Amino acid sequence: MSINRFTLQLDEIKAAYAAEPNPTVAVRLERIGRIEKMLAANEEKICKVLAADFGTRHSIESRLLEFQMVYQACKHVRKHLKEWMKPQLVSTPAFLGSSHAWTQMQSMGVVGIMSPWNYPVQLALVPAIAAFAAGNRVWLKPSERSSRTSGFLATLIQEYFHPIEFCVTVGGTEVAESFAALPFDHLFFTGSSNIGKRVMRAAADHLTPITLELGGKSPAIVDPSAKMNDAAASIIYGKLVNGGQTCIAPDYAIVHSSVSETFIQELQNAAQEQFANPEEFTGAIDENQLARWHQLAKDAVNRGAKAIPLLSPSGNLGLAFMPVALLNVSEDALVMKEEVFGPILPIVTINDLDSIIRYINEGPKPLALYWFGKEKKVMQRILNETRSGGVTINDTLLHAAIEDLPFGGIGGSGMGAYHGRAGFDAFSHRKSVLEVRGFLGLKFLGGTKLARPPYRKGVERLLRWLK
Repeated sequence: MSINRFTLQLDEIKAAYAAEPNPTVAVRLERIGRIEKMLAANEEKICKVLAADFGTRHSIESRLLEFQMVYQACKHVRKHLKEWMKPQLVSTPAFLGSSHAWTQMQSMGVVGIMSPWNYPVQLALVPAIAAFAAGNRVWLKPSERSSRTSGFLATLIQEYFHPIEFCVTVGGTEVAESFAALPFDHLFFTGSSNIGKRVMRAAADHLTPITLELGGKSPAIVDPSAKMNDAAASIIYGKLVNGGQTCIAPDYAIVHSSVSETFIQELQNAAQEQFANPEEFTGAIDENQLARWHQLAKDAVNRGAKAIPLLSPSGNLGLAFMPVALLNVSEDALVMKEEVFGPILPIVTINDLDSIIRYINEGPKPLALYWFGKEKKVMQRILNETRSGGVTINDTLLHAAIEDLPFGGIGGSGMGAYHGRAGFDAFSHRKSVLEVRGFLGLKFLGGTKLARPPYRKGVERLLRWLK
C-alpha cells in the first residue's frame, strides 16, 4: 500500500472523527462492548491461530494472559468512564476574584496503534479500548511476525467495526514504516527499543505525540531473607510463561553467593513442577527467534558461562530449545547486553546492597524490577534508589495486571503509560479553561484590566499587592 493510499485512508477516518469529535459515554462504551463481544465469540478460534503462530501455546495461557486482560480493561472502563470524563475544577488566585477555572478532557482524533507479536491480541486491543474510552478513532497495524493471529484479528475487526471507527492494516516492514510516518493525532507503539527509535523518528516529522512501550533488562533481586522456593517459583513462571517472550519477564536474577546453589536447585524444581509438560511450554514465534536463543546461550558458554538445564531432558526431548540458567556469565556476553526475550536466565551473584543498586543503575532503566525478601529497609532502598517502569515485590508480572496502576517504562524502556485511567489520559487532551469574572462583582476590576497600559500608579499598587 502506497503512502498516498495511506494518507487518503487517514483523511477518511479524520473526516469521520470531525463529524463526531465528542462521542457520548454510551457511544464509547458501545464500541468497547463490541471488542468484548468479538473476543468472547471467537476465543476458541483465536486460541488456535495463536497456537499456530507459536507452534505451541496452551489455550489456558492465551485465555489468561491475552483475553482476561482485555475483559478486565473493558470492565474497568465501564465502571469508571463517566467519572474520568467529568471536568475537574481547580482553584484560582485571589486577584481573579470569583473567576472559575477547570480542566476538561477531550479526544485527540485518530490514534495509530502498532502492536507486537508476543501478545498479539492483548497488546492490540487494550490500547484500542483506552483510545475508544477517550473518544478517538483507531487504526491498528499488528505485527507481521504473528501473521496468522494478525490476519484473523483483522478479519474479526472488519466484521465488527466500520473501518472509519476501527481500521486495521496488515503487512511487513515497508507497511510499518509508511504507517509510522502518517500524521496521527497520537501514535502508540509496543515493541523493541531499536524499532521504537525508528518509529519515533518517523513520528517526529509531524510532531506526532507518541507513547512507546518498549522493554529492557528487568532484574529479579533475591534478598537472602527471601524464601528461596517461593522466589524461584515466581521467577520461573515470569521467565518461562509464553516461552520467555514477555517484555516484563525477569531478564536476569541477582542473588547472594551464599544462597546461589540453593536458588538454582529451587529454580530447577520449580521449572520441572510448572513446565514439565511440553504442550504447556510456548514455542518461539519463528525460526529467527529460536536461532537467537541458541546464539545467546552459545555465546555465553563460549565466554566461560556454565549452562544449567532447568528442565529434565526426559519427557522434554521435543522442545526445540531447552530452558537454561547461566552462571558465571561474562559482562561482554550478548545475553548481558541485550534483552533476552526467551527462556534463558543469567544469574549474577552480588553480595552487598550498595553494589546491587549500583549494578542496576549503571545499565539502562528497566521496564520492570522484582524484589524478593522480608527486610523492609532493604526493600525501601531498592524502591527509592533504583529507577524502573514498575515493580512487583515477592512475585513477578502482576503489577501489569492492576488496572489502577499505570503501565509504562522510563528512559530506554519507554515513555508514557497506559492501563486504566492512565490509558484514558494518554489518549486525551486535558484542556485548561478559565472563565473570568469581576472582582467582588465589579467588572472593571476583573481579569487583566488593572494591568493594562498605560502603566500608572495603579499597576504599581497591583504589583505590590501581588507580592
